[in-house]
Amino acid sequence: MEKILVTGGAGFIGSHVAKGLLAEGCRVWVLDDLSGGFEENVPQGASFIKGSILDYPLLQNLFEKEKFDYVFHLAAYAAEGLSHFIKRFNYENNLIGSVNLINLSILHKVKCFVFTSSIAVYGKNQLPMVESMRPEPEDPYGIAKFAVEEELKATQHMFGLPYIVFRPHNVYGEHQNIGDKYRNVVGIFMNQIMQGLPMSVFGDGKQKRAFSYIADVAPLIVRSIKNPKAYNQIFNVGADTPYTVNELATEVAAAFGVKPDIKHLEARNEVYEAYSDHAKAQQIFGKGKPVPLQEGVRRMAVWAKAHGVRKSKEFENIEVRINLPPAWQTPAAKPVR
Repeated sequence: MEKILVTGGAGFIGSHVAKGLLAEGCRVWVLDDLSGGFEENVPQGASFIKGSILDYPLLQNLFEKEKFDYVFHLAAYAAEGLSHFIKRFNYENNLIGSVNLINLSILHKVKCFVFTSSIAVYGKNQLPMVESMRPEPEDPYGIAKFAVEEELKATQHMFGLPYIVFRPHNVYGEHQNIGDKYRNVVGIFMNQIMQGLPMSVFGDGKQKRAFSYIADVAPLIVRSIKNPKAYNQIFNVGADTPYTVNELATEVAAAFGVKPDIKHLEARNEVYEAYSDHAKAQQIFGKGKPVPLQEGVRRMAVWAKAHGVRKSKEFENIEVRINLPPAWQTPAAKPVR
C-alpha cells in the first residue's frame, strides 16, 4: 500500500486530493498548520498532523518515521493580490517551505513529488496561457510558484527526483475557505450573501477568469502518479470558458435565490484576463466532461448554506502598507517592523 504525504490536506484542494487518494487505496498523512484550512476537512481515514512545512525537525521526523512513497504538496498561502504586501511571509511559506519538502524527498528517495503551482506564473497578456510560454509572473505569489517549478526541474536533473506540476486556476467548490476576504472570489460572494451584504467587486467587474469546479481538478492530480507520461511535466488544469466577475456574481446570486447586489470598490493592481489552454492535460489524462459554472456554483451553494457563514479574518502581519487597497486597510493589521 502506497504511503503518501499531502501537505495542505485540511485546506480546499488538498482535502479533495487526500480523499481521492484514500479512495485509490493509499495510506494518507495530512500535514497542515490550519492557517487557512479546517481539521473538519481532513477526510476520514487520513492521519492528521498539525504542523508547518517551515518546521524542518518535524518534517525530518515525519519522513524518517513514515518513509513516504509520494509527496503531494498543496500547502500554500494563495493570495495573489495580497502577496505584494506580505512578501516575506509569501516567500517563507510558498518557497522556503517547498524547498524543505524537496530536500527531504531527495534524501528519502520519494518516487514522485506532485506540486500544485498556479497560472499566476504566466503573468498578463498571454492568452490563452499555454505551458510552452515563458512565465512572466506579476506578483510575489506567482514568482514563488515559478521558483519552486524551476527548483523541481533542477532537482530532477541533479538528483533524479521525478515531479509533476499542475497549474490550476480560480478553483471553487466545497471545503473552500469562504471566510478569507483576500482570496477565493466565489466563496467571498457566498459569505457576503449569507450575511445580507452586497457582493464586493474590485473595479468594473469585467475582469475575466475561467472558474474551475473542484471535481474537474482534484481527480487529475490524484491519478497523475499512475501515468508515467505525466512525470517531469507541467500541466494547466481547470475550466476552458472564461466569465467576467460580474457574470460570476449573477450566477452566485441566482444560486441563493436573490437579486445581484454588487458594490464596486476601487480597482486593484491585478491581471485583467486570465484563462489557460488545457490541450496538454487532455492529451495525457483524457478529456472529461467539465461541470458548467452554473451547476458547480449551485453545488457549492448547497454546501455553503449547510455550513453557514465564516467570519472573515484580518491578515495581521501586513509588511508593506503603501498602495494597500482601501478595502484591506484595517486597524487590526499590524505592520511588521
